Amino acid sequence: MPDEHPPAAFFNPYAVAIDDEVAIALLAEMHIRKAIERGEFDDLPGSGKPLDLRDLHDPDWWLKAFLRRERLVVLPPSIQLRKDDAALDGRLDEMWSEEDVREEVEEFNRRVLRARYQPAAGPPLVTMPRDVEATVAAWADRRATRAAQARERARAEASDERRRRRRRRR
Repeated sequence: MPDEHPPAAFFNPYAVAIDDEVAIALLAEMHIRKAIERGEFDDLPGSGKPLDLRDLHDPDWWLKAFLRRERLVVLPPSIQLRKDDAALDGRLDEMWSEEDVREEVEEFNRRVLRARYQPAAGPPLVTMPRDVEATVAAWADRRATRAAQARERARAEASDERRRRRRRRR
């Protein structure tokens, strides 16, 4: 007897109060079930593979997933400053004005000093602030050397072009 359903006249579906959220959830569930019956979810990518639920109870799961997806790395300040120090000359060489170079070196020095006054988070901070004048002078020397090399290459290419023209004339 417990498996028997009451007669249709016994149950009145209009007598049950359903709010908007429940109605939307029921409607969505109905559409999902119909799509499953039609087989629309059979060949989805990742079908048959386990779900990645390692970070299910981690409150920062979304941040970690974002970092992993975007291949971002968050390093302790001491390591990040070492990397920035190693790449600073390359960044400076891309700049055109001495003012920009000075501002970049001063900003780097501010970050180094800020990290020195914070409690150590990770390896010890061994990066030293840069001497602004010496760094600007080194940048100017590298820039002059690159300009001289570019002029030399241009002369060599022009000379080669003249030789090719002479050969063509003959």
